[in-house]
Amino acid sequence: MTYFITFIHVLTCLLIVAAVLLQSGKGAETGVMIGGSSQSMFGAQGATPFLSKLTVVLATVFMVTSLSLALIKQNAVGPSLLLNSPVKALPTPPVSSAPAPPVPAKKP
Repeated sequence: MTYFITFIHVLTCLLIVAAVLLQSGKGAETGVMIGGSSQSMFGAQGATPFLSKLTVVLATVFMVTSLSLALIKQNAVGPSLLLNSPVKALPTPPVSSAPAPPVPAKKP
């Protein structure tokens, strides 16, 4: 199950990148004012409505797969890796109440 969700997650990531890169920027209409054509295979508005809706759907799928993978991994590992760690804390050295030895003065 984890492999399937991971596959869907990676595929969604690649599709989001493609959908965002295919969208036109804010300055894309200046070519039409100079004399360029506004004809496209998606209609007069271009692919903007389709790609915007596709991006929203892909972002939703991305969030669902991210949360699913996080929940699956949390249940598989346990509450925390640090709590189950075999590494113990280093012992602290004993604190002495004796004063520190004087530091010898350097001769110039």
